[in-house]
Amino acid sequence: MNITIKSLEDIDQAATEFVKAMGDNTVFAFRGEMGAGKTTFIKAICGKLGVSDTINSPTFAIVNEYRSDSGELIYHFDFYRINKVEEAFDFGYEDYFYSGSLCFIEWPELIENLLPTDTVNVSIKALEDGSRSVVVGA
Repeated sequence: MNITIKSLEDIDQAATEFVKAMGDNTVFAFRGEMGAGKTTFIKAICGKLGVSDTINSPTFAIVNEYRSDSGELIYHFDFYRINKVEEAFDFGYEDYFYSGSLCFIEWPELIENLLPTDTVNVSIKALEDGSRSVVVGA
Protein backbone atom coordinates (compact mmCIF):
# COMPACT_ATOMS: atom_id res chain seq x y z
CA MET A 1 0.00 0.00 0.00
CA ASN A 2 1.25 3.48 -0.86
CA ILE A 3 0.14 6.61 0.96
CA THR A 4 1.15 10.15 0.03
CA ILE A 5 1.11 12.82 2.71
CA LYS A 6 1.17 16.14 0.85
CA SER A 7 1.26 18.27 4.01
CA LEU A 8 0.62 18.06 7.75
CA GLU A 9 -3.03 18.80 7.01
CA ASP A 10 -3.20 15.40 5.25
CA ILE A 11 -1.61 13.37 8.03
CA ASP A 12 -4.87 12.47 9.80
CA GLN A 13 -6.34 11.05 6.60
CA ALA A 14 -3.12 9.12 5.95
CA ALA A 15 -3.22 7.74 9.51
CA THR A 16 -6.84 6.68 8.99
CA GLU A 17 -5.84 4.78 5.81
CA PHE A 18 -2.96 3.14 7.66
CA VAL A 19 -5.12 2.04 10.61
CA LYS A 20 -7.75 0.56 8.24
CA ALA A 21 -5.02 -1.48 6.52
CA MET A 22 -3.31 -2.76 9.70
CA GLY A 23 -5.41 -5.91 9.92
CA ASP A 24 -4.29 -8.31 12.65
CA ASN A 25 -0.65 -7.26 12.40
CA THR A 26 0.88 -5.96 15.61
CA VAL A 27 4.56 -5.16 14.93
CA PHE A 28 5.39 -2.32 12.54
CA ALA A 29 8.95 -1.28 11.66
CA PHE A 30 9.12 2.36 10.55
CA ARG A 31 12.10 3.01 8.32
CA GLY A 32 13.32 6.33 7.01
CA GLU A 33 16.03 8.92 7.33
CA MET A 34 16.26 11.33 10.25
CA GLY A 35 13.53 13.93 9.77
CA ALA A 36 11.45 11.81 7.39
CA GLY A 37 8.45 12.00 9.70
CA LYS A 38 8.39 8.63 11.46
CA THR A 39 7.50 10.02 14.89
CA THR A 40 4.98 12.48 13.47
CA PHE A 41 3.20 9.70 11.57
CA ILE A 42 3.21 7.38 14.60
CA LYS A 43 1.67 10.21 16.66
CA ALA A 44 -1.12 10.55 14.10
CA ILE A 45 -1.70 6.78 14.04
CA CYS A 46 -1.88 6.65 17.83
CA GLY A 47 -4.36 9.51 17.76
CA LYS A 48 -6.57 7.54 15.37
CA LEU A 49 -6.30 4.54 17.71
CA GLY A 50 -7.68 6.65 20.56
CA VAL A 51 -4.52 7.49 22.48
CA SER A 52 -5.00 10.72 24.39
CA ASP A 53 -1.61 10.63 26.16
CA THR A 54 1.13 12.97 25.01
CA ILE A 55 3.03 11.07 22.34
CA ASN A 56 6.68 11.78 21.80
CA SER A 57 9.73 9.95 20.58
CA PRO A 58 11.13 7.54 23.16
CA THR A 59 14.68 8.35 22.02
CA PHE A 60 16.16 8.25 25.51
CA ALA A 61 13.73 5.82 27.15
CA ILE A 62 13.82 3.40 24.15
CA VAL A 63 10.15 2.52 24.71
CA ASN A 64 7.04 4.52 25.60
CA GLU A 65 3.78 2.86 26.58
CA TYR A 66 0.43 4.34 25.64
CA ARG A 67 -3.17 3.24 26.17
CA SER A 68 -5.93 3.72 23.68
CA ASP A 69 -9.33 4.90 24.90
CA SER A 70 -10.42 1.24 24.78
CA GLY A 71 -7.55 0.24 27.09
CA GLU A 72 -5.40 -1.35 24.41
CA LEU A 73 -1.66 -1.15 25.07
CA ILE A 74 0.53 0.40 22.38
CA TYR A 75 4.32 0.37 22.55
CA HIS A 76 6.45 2.94 20.70
CA PHE A 77 10.15 2.13 20.35
CA ASP A 78 13.09 4.22 19.20
CA PHE A 79 16.34 2.29 18.87
CA TYR A 80 18.34 5.22 17.51
CA ARG A 81 20.52 5.55 20.60
CA ILE A 82 21.35 1.91 21.26
CA ASN A 83 24.99 1.02 20.78
CA LYS A 84 24.63 -2.74 20.53
CA VAL A 85 21.79 -5.17 20.01
CA GLU A 86 22.31 -6.63 23.50
CA GLU A 87 20.69 -3.48 24.91
CA ALA A 88 17.40 -4.72 23.44
CA PHE A 89 17.79 -7.94 25.43
CA ASP A 90 18.39 -5.91 28.60
CA PHE A 91 14.89 -4.43 28.58
CA GLY A 92 13.18 -7.63 27.42
CA TYR A 93 12.16 -6.79 23.86
CA GLU A 94 10.51 -10.22 23.47
CA ASP A 95 7.93 -9.36 26.14
CA TYR A 96 6.81 -6.45 23.97
CA PHE A 97 7.19 -7.79 20.43
CA TYR A 98 5.35 -11.05 21.20
CA SER A 99 2.75 -9.60 23.59
CA GLY A 100 0.03 -9.22 20.97
CA SER A 101 0.00 -5.48 21.68
CA LEU A 102 0.73 -2.97 18.95
CA CYS A 103 4.42 -2.15 18.58
CA PHE A 104 5.60 0.78 16.48
CA ILE A 105 9.38 0.67 16.03
CA GLU A 106 11.63 3.50 14.87
CA TRP A 107 15.18 2.67 13.71
CA PRO A 108 14.50 -1.09 13.43
CA GLU A 109 17.69 -1.46 11.37
CA LEU A 110 19.64 -1.49 14.64
CA ILE A 111 17.85 -4.62 15.91
CA GLU A 112 16.98 -6.21 12.56
CA ASN A 113 17.66 -9.80 13.65
CA LEU A 114 15.32 -9.49 16.65
CA LEU A 115 12.24 -8.46 14.69
CA PRO A 116 9.45 -11.06 14.45
CA THR A 117 9.13 -12.68 11.03
CA ASP A 118 5.67 -11.14 10.55
CA THR A 119 6.86 -7.56 11.14
CA VAL A 120 5.28 -5.12 8.69
CA ASN A 121 7.81 -2.72 7.17
CA VAL A 122 6.73 0.88 6.75
CA SER A 123 9.05 3.06 4.67
CA ILE A 124 8.72 6.83 4.97
CA LYS A 125 10.55 9.12 2.60
CA ALA A 126 10.61 12.91 2.44
CA LEU A 127 10.20 14.05 -1.16
CA GLU A 128 11.66 17.19 -2.73
CA ASP A 129 8.30 19.00 -2.69
CA GLY A 130 8.01 18.51 1.10
CA SER A 131 5.47 15.72 0.87
CA ARG A 132 6.02 12.26 2.35
CA SER A 133 5.76 8.91 0.66
CA VAL A 134 4.67 6.06 2.94
CA VAL A 135 5.02 2.53 1.60
CA VAL A 136 3.52 -0.18 3.80
CA GLY A 137 4.83 -3.69 3.31
CA ALA A 138 8.01 -2.52 1.57
